[in-house]
Amino acid sequence: MRTEMMALILGMAAVTYLTRIGSLALLRFTGLPSWFERWFRYMPVGVLTALIIPSILLPQGQLDITLHNDYLIAGIVASLVAYKHCGAAATMAAGMAVMLALRF
Repeated sequence: MRTEMMALILGMAAVTYLTRIGSLALLRFTGLPSWFERWFRYMPVGVLTALIIPSILLPQGQLDITLHNDYLIAGIVASLVAYKHCGAAATMAAGMAVMLALRF
């Protein structure tokens, strides 16, 4: 391995480590505001929604909100199960079961 590449990797590791340690040290003394902690609780839901919704509504690259869209039907059923049961395993199982039933 060339010396420049090794120096680049070590430099990136040092910058990553220092920024993480710096933020942890700062937050240790100041803490997070309560509104920020509440906001962070919804972060996984927002990210997951942003990842899933395009694949449900745009399965072929174009908007498809018809009953011929298997992803949309499975997503609706999974959403209803998630609303009623609030369990990730039941939600995923329902969505997969509907998808398998529609495909076979």
